[in-house]
Formats: sequence, structure tokens, C-alpha cells
Amino acid sequence: MSGASAFSLRVHLANIGRLVIKELRSIRADPIMLVLVVYSFTVSVYTVSTGASVEARNLAVGVVDEDHSQLSRHLRNALLPPIFQPAVVIPASEIDSEMDNARLVFVLEIPPKFESDLQAGRPSTVQVNVDATAMAQAGIGAGYLQNIIRQEAATVLGRGERQASPPVNVVIHTRFNPNLTTSWFTSVMQVINNVTMLTLILTGAALIREREQGTIEHLLVMPLVPAEIMLAKIFANGLVILVAAGLSLALVVEWWLNVPVAGSLTLFLAGSALYSFTVAALGIMLATFATTMGQFGLLAIPVMVVLQLLSGSNTPIESMPVWLQYLMRTISPTPHFVSFAQAVLYRGAGLSVVWTDLLAVLAIGAVYFTLSLRRFRRVIFESG
Repeated sequence: MSGASAFSLRVHLANIGRLVIKELRSIRADPIMLVLVVYSFTVSVYTVSTGASVEARNLAVGVVDEDHSQLSRHLRNALLPPIFQPAVVIPASEIDSEMDNARLVFVLEIPPKFESDLQAGRPSTVQVNVDATAMAQAGIGAGYLQNIIRQEAATVLGRGERQASPPVNVVIHTRFNPNLTTSWFTSVMQVINNVTMLTLILTGAALIREREQGTIEHLLVMPLVPAEIMLAKIFANGLVILVAAGLSLALVVEWWLNVPVAGSLTLFLAGSALYSFTVAALGIMLATFATTMGQFGLLAIPVMVVLQLLSGSNTPIESMPVWLQYLMRTISPTPHFVSFAQAVLYRGAGLSVVWTDLLAVLAIGAVYFTLSLRRFRRVIFESG
């Protein structure tokens, strides 16, 4: 590198450094934004991970017992916490009213002569009424009820030991989350979603704030180039998000929620820095299409919804149509970052496993930064 090139690089880096300090001071002077960042990476992570659970817990179940036999009593007594509330015995005439008023999720109807029919080898039926408006709980709870009915019938009728052993003994080992605890998944995914949301909002809002307050004109008369201004906003806001995400994983996820993080926090933050660069470039590009914070919000909300819902963080990306999978992996960095974060934080993967996801994020980020820089130069500098 020639002396002139080295001097020019030092000038650019010095300009970016000064602008980064200016951006950090602007963030510090905005208490509402700081409160949003702190809330998103603390209270929001905790409440979502502990409250938004799809596990079957504390389900209300009623029993219409028309048999009054030993087997029917065993069935009622087998409905135990924490999956079920204690069974409530109701008459058949109250089934509709109890379920219509959402007081019961399940109602078991045990027919007359149920036990005697089974002992005589005659077929019998237990009807299970399910309130499927609670879709996830209904599906899981119905499976539990079927198993309970089979097990109790085999135990009471004395057929449990006489049944022939199955030809295949299936043993299930659950990796990475042995108890299938929902909070282990949702807490980490909430941190990832917040990185996406706040990076987009903070960088876009930083540019909109400059335009609304008129301070962008001060930058236009300085010996600065558009890339320096953009990089300063990306670095400053990305730094705030990375610090908040790292503290959230260490203090909220690992310490407060007792969720084990298997992989390297340093590797995760390095990948998050690359991802924040990409999302921040997208945020600046959206901000160039808006002149007020309200307009920016209307642009950012649908983009964030698409990025999060179609990222694989809430639903498997493999369940989408094939064309949509390819489209999201081509235009959005979020599916690659979610795959990277899950591999590192859940499975303890190293760089040799996740480098392809990081390369994809870098490629998409380069495209977004180029488009944002072109748009930024034309809208901000040429109009100024």
C-alpha cells in the first residue's frame, strides 16, 4: 500500500471513529430508545420464554361417567397435574355448555357397561370431546388421553403383563433439550428476533432523526463521504445491540432462566456482528424512502414481520413451499442467521460447521450495503 493510500485510509477511519462517537452520544441522549433496548433484551425475553408456551399444562378436563366401575374410577384418578387439572365429573347434559364457555378443554364420555364389555371381549368406545380452538394444547392433550386410557384399561383388566413383547423396542433419546422445555427454545429465539428488530429500528431511526432535526445538513458541509456516515451509523447501533444481546444471553437466558448455552458466546457475537451489519444496511435503505419516523415505521413493520415469521425461528423453514424457501434464503439474511445461531447456541457447533451460513449473510449484506449506499448518496447527498 502506497503512502498516499495509507494516509487516505487513516483519514477515513478517523472520520468513522468520530462519527461513531457522535452516534453513541445521540443514542445516550435518547432515553426512550435506551429503555426499549433494555426492555427488549430483559423483560421481553423472560416473559415470552416463560409465558408463550405450547406445552400441555394445567388442562381442564371433565368426565361423564356412565359406568361407575373400577376402570372408570382409575381413568379419572389418572388425570393428574401438571398436565391435567383434577377431573371434574359432569352429567352429559352439561357438555355443550361447559365447552362453549371454555371451562373445559376435554370431556371424556365413558359409556355404560364399559368395563364389563372389555372383560367380555366386546368392543367399546370412549368418546373424547376436544376444544380445538386451543389447537396446540388440544393435539398434545388428546395424545396423552389416548395413552392413559390404553394403559389404565390394560392395568385394570390384568392384560399388561400377558401382552406379547413388540418385535422392535423403540428407545428415544432427546438431544440438546432432553425435557423438551419450551423456554429453552423461545428464550434464545426471542434474543435473535430482538437483534433483528432493534438493529433495523435503531439504524433507520438514526437517519430519520438526522433528517427531522436538520443535522444532516451539518454532515453535508463536512469533508465526509456517504460510506463514512453509513458505516458510522451501522457500527454505533450494531455495537449497542451486540452488547445488549451478549448481556441478555449471559444474564437473562443462562442465569435468570437457567437455559444452558452449549456453544461459544464469542462465535455467536461475531456472527451477530456480521448479521447486524446486513440488517442495519437494510434499515438505512428503508429510511431513505421515508422522510418522517411515522413513514419509516410503516415501512419497517411489514419488513420485520416477514423477516421473523419466515426465518425459521418460530416455525420450521422446511414447512414452507419450496419456492418460498429458496426466495427467503436468497433475499433475507435471517434464515441463515437463525440456522447459525441454533447450531452454535443449541448444538455447540464450531466455525467449521457454520461458515456457510456466515458466508451467505456476508454476501447478502454486501448487496444490501451497495444498494443502500447508492440510494443514500442519491437521496441525501444529491438532494442536499
